Amino acid sequence: MQYCSTRGGVRGWDFRDVLFSGFAPDGGMFMPETLPVLTADTVRSWKGLSYTRVVVEVASLFIPTQLIPRDRLEVLVGEALSGFSVPEVVRIARLRDDLSVLELFHGDTLAFKDLAMSCTVHFLNYFLQKEKSRAIVLVGTSGDTGGSAVQSAKGLPGVDVVVVYPRGRITPVQEKHMITCLQDNVHVFAADGSSDDIDRPLRSLFADQDLVKSRGLMSLNSVNWSRVLIQLAHFVYAYLELSGVERVEAGAALPELEVVVPTGGAGNIAAGYIVKQMGLPLRLVAMVNSNDIVHRTVTAGDFSMASDVTQTLAPAIDIQDPYNMERVFWLLLGKDGAAVKTIMEEFQRSHRHTLPENHRKLLSEVLLSGSVSDDGILETMRRCWKDNQYVLCPHTAVAVWHHYHCPHSSDINRCYIATASPAKFQAAVQKAGLPLTSPEAVLALDELPTRYQNLERSADWCRDWEDRLRERIQAVAAVRTSGGAYYT
Repeated sequence: MQYCSTRGGVRGWDFRDVLFSGFAPDGGMFMPETLPVLTADTVRSWKGLSYTRVVVEVASLFIPTQLIPRDRLEVLVGEALSGFSVPEVVRIARLRDDLSVLELFHGDTLAFKDLAMSCTVHFLNYFLQKEKSRAIVLVGTSGDTGGSAVQSAKGLPGVDVVVVYPRGRITPVQEKHMITCLQDNVHVFAADGSSDDIDRPLRSLFADQDLVKSRGLMSLNSVNWSRVLIQLAHFVYAYLELSGVERVEAGAALPELEVVVPTGGAGNIAAGYIVKQMGLPLRLVAMVNSNDIVHRTVTAGDFSMASDVTQTLAPAIDIQDPYNMERVFWLLLGKDGAAVKTIMEEFQRSHRHTLPENHRKLLSEVLLSGSVSDDGILETMRRCWKDNQYVLCPHTAVAVWHHYHCPHSSDINRCYIATASPAKFQAAVQKAGLPLTSPEAVLALDELPTRYQNLERSADWCRDWEDRLRERIQAVAAVRTSGGAYYT
């Protein structure tokens, strides 16, 4: 299994190199050069596997045993997923009227990103220990990724984590999962801007190959292939549990499953499309909030940013740069790196690109979409509570809105992806007028001391933020070289 860039400039990398790289040197994103095929017999043989075992089976298709032996892979995944609050790691809520919600939020930070992040950090730590080396992880976050990276990597001797989040645009619980972590290897910055603003200086830093190589700089955003790899398991597990595959006779075609995904940076929806390309019969629906670039792209070919990111009740998907759409485009266009390079460089330069009608039609054939307002989010939360006494987080409500407004045929099952616990979004739950009891772990965050630094909005803010982050990366690297502690 080897990896290449979506922009055609890099080929022949292995999983270890891709894990440590984030963006490819040509600015693209890493993808497998060829995708393994999931045969009907393989899918049937996996029926009944635990979620942890599904992760191992999926990961083993993409990580050669000479890099991580199978028995070691099983240990790493088992350790990564051992601290979740439910024994089965993920859970399916089966509600009225065939509403099935796949709960992916039972980790430390109550968000789906804990699943892929914890596995990725364990892979990272495996190679760092083996090679006796260090890494500096640089993460921009729209809310959940930063906390998950901090909680997954805190205290690890070979890793420093530098996290940047948009001040005032995430919930208090999301913020506290980052700023209350005082371990010496955690460095948190609060930026006066949006998550898309944060992405600009981070891209510049990752494009500096001297910095990347000399300081072991890497990303744990869903830019990182390992994050997307683990997210493939969400769709495989959902299919095994909800498609009805066990009722189909050997030799018959596999049944289809519709999976509805709240979408921001498009990492989850890209993972779903990869699984579909591997042969699993999925019907994918990307649901967005008022930041509707993915919806506009699917329905009108309008892949362009709005002038501003709208702050909504679902802040983790308040994104106008759905960067994982690059992976979708690459698969959609037959792995044509030159075409993807043209699309993405125009988008990065002008913040807009219009898909040709034939490309838009191809996209609409593999991906459905919809957009939900804040009023729609609240309406869905209230209706789900009325029908089921089940509280949705606002992001999950973006997906579940589709259940109430888009009737479907009874011959196809549906799954709705629940990306976060409602306990992380208490203001939205209160606005919907719903009851909520916060877990003890969330209440305890209020009593903890905090540490972070501000990135102010200046006339040349992008360059200033890049310089500040570069200075921190260099300073941390120098301290680690001397064997000292950064914070005293």
